[in-house]
Parts: sequence; structure tokens; C-alpha cells
Amino acid sequence: MIWELISVQTMATDSSNGNGHHQTTTTKTPPSPSPLRFSKFFQSNMRILVTGGAGFIGSHLVDRLMENEKNEVIVADNYFTGSKDNLKKWIGHPRFELIRHDVTEPLLIEVDQIYHLACPASPIFYKYNPVKTIKTNVIGTLNMLGLAKRVGARILLTSTSEVYGDPLVHPQPESYWGNVNPIGVRSCYDEGKRVAETLMFDYHRQHGIEIRIARIFNTYGPRMNIDDGRVVSNFIAQALRGESLTVQSPGTQTRSFCYVSDLVDGLIRLMEGPNTGPINLGNPGEFTMIELAETVKELINPDVEIKMVENTPDDPKQRKPDITKAKELLGWEPKVKLRDGLPLMEENFRLRLGVDKKK
Repeated sequence: MIWELISVQTMATDSSNGNGHHQTTTTKTPPSPSPLRFSKFFQSNMRILVTGGAGFIGSHLVDRLMENEKNEVIVADNYFTGSKDNLKKWIGHPRFELIRHDVTEPLLIEVDQIYHLACPASPIFYKYNPVKTIKTNVIGTLNMLGLAKRVGARILLTSTSEVYGDPLVHPQPESYWGNVNPIGVRSCYDEGKRVAETLMFDYHRQHGIEIRIARIFNTYGPRMNIDDGRVVSNFIAQALRGESLTVQSPGTQTRSFCYVSDLVDGLIRLMEGPNTGPINLGNPGEFTMIELAETVKELINPDVEIKMVENTPDDPKQRKPDITKAKELLGWEPKVKLRDGLPLMEENFRLRLGVDKKK
């Protein structure tokens, strides 16, 4: 019977202590999905919510999820940094739905899985309205966890390598607790994501919610915001416009760059697998900012100059993921090399900037 699937959620065991009192311990099982999920006529689809699905990574994730004909995909986005244009190929598709919604407000909807990506992820955007950024991370994550609890959905949070701050351990394993400034100009994002991770685990322990946490390292690819202040999009846009490539001093600070298709593959493997995480997803190939600038110059516009500019506060000196866990638990590692990924992004940026390739 369907109703037998809704199990009793608490198991109490009494153990007597020396004073004759009884102690009750409670173990939580995950909330049950709607009984309809188990009925014979409802075998059609997995219904998946992607918050922030009109953004750079979110739209690539939607593309991959929509390729599976068993999936219905619902995107919730307030378009602060995302764009409908990123999803135009799916608008009007019978298995796709787009909702203009801000995750800081509750969302009442029936879904099986939640990919919670909603949050501005580049310094230009999250510093523009830091209070809104921390609200998105904290209240937004609370709302999505509340939804997951109500409908028995599994939820994946895209956290960030920024939870490691300016790391004193290199490369960064998931066990490292980080070196973060709690009152700096980037704290709204760094600490916001740290609180979001805390909330995920508290809901998991207290309510039995099925959670997954991905810590995403620098990702690049088509559909990045052209002027979002992130280094790869900056360099490519500058090279295409014939401007100097502005490297923040000293230029020896490092980043690792993962192509977006590799990242999406990692997110789906994490969601579908049995591990809660947190799991680092990123490319362990490490480049200094000078090396990146020289590579972009060589591949896109050899005529541009490289110029040093002042650095921003709290800019991490090193960033490189330890992806041992991702390899072991997800069977995942990035395939696309930087030199192969940059031209794919260049093509997309040329189209959007209206810059023709020189013959």
C-alpha cells in the first residue's frame, strides 16, 4: 500500500539511568515524498528545481538536465545576474518552466530535487549589495531547505572555494576549515556560503533532509557575464576589445580554472550519488594571473599589452582544489584543458560583443 511507505519518523528507545528517569533518543529518517510518486500511473518524470537557473552555471546545468527526457525542469531566478537569454532554447518547451522569483521569499512548489545555485558569484555583483547577498545565502538557503523538508526533496547547495578564504593550506582539501575575514568586503559571500553549509548540515541532522554540498572553484565558459569582474571574462573581453589585460599585482597569485561542462558533470554526479559532501569540484591545474594573461594574449589577441593594476582587498593568494574525494567518490575529474576551453568561450564572447575574427 502507498500509505505504508509513509513511515513513522521517530523511533524512541528508553534506557533507564540510575535515578529511575527515562531517556529518549530520536533518530530522523528523510521526509517521504508525495505518495503519488509511487503510484503506477505517475512514472513519467523527475521534477527538478534549479534556483539561479538563468545564470552562467545554472543555464548550462539546465541544458544537461533537459537532455534527459524523463526530467521536468523548473527554473526560479530574479535575473539580478542571470538572463532569460541563457534559457531561450527551452522557453515554451513542455517539460520546462521559468518563474521570476527571489529565493529570499518562500516558494511553494512540488519537486523531487533542488539544485540551489541562486546567489551572485562575482565580486562586482556581491559587493554592489552585500546585505542582499548575505540574505540570499542565508534566508534563501533556509527557504529552499524548508521546501525540501515539506516535499521530501533532495537538495544540492553550490557552495564555493571562497569558504577557504585566503588559505594557509595548499591545495585545499574539504577537511580544511579556512582562513576567512568575517568583516571584510567579501565576507557577505564567503561567510554567507559558510552559513549556508551550516544550515544544510543542521537540517540534515535535525530533520533527515537529503543534502549534497559542492564547493565550486573558479569556473569559466560561454554565457559568463562579460563585465562581471572575474578574471577569465575580464581578460577575454579586454583582448577582444583591443584593451590592455589588467593583472592585479603582484600577478603571482594563482587560480585553477574548470570548464563549465566538466563542472556540470560533477554537480549531477554528486546529486545522483550517495555522498553528502562537501566535495571540491574544480580543475587542479594551477595558473598564476600572469600566465593566464599571457595565454589569453597568445590565443586571442597577440597585439594587446599586459598592465599591472592595484589589487583588491582580501584577494586570496592561492587557490587550487584537492579533488581526491571527487575522484574517489564520484569518479569525476575535469577533462577540458584551459587552452581548449578558452577558444570556446572566445567564440561566445565575440558573438555577444559583435567583434569579428581577424582574417
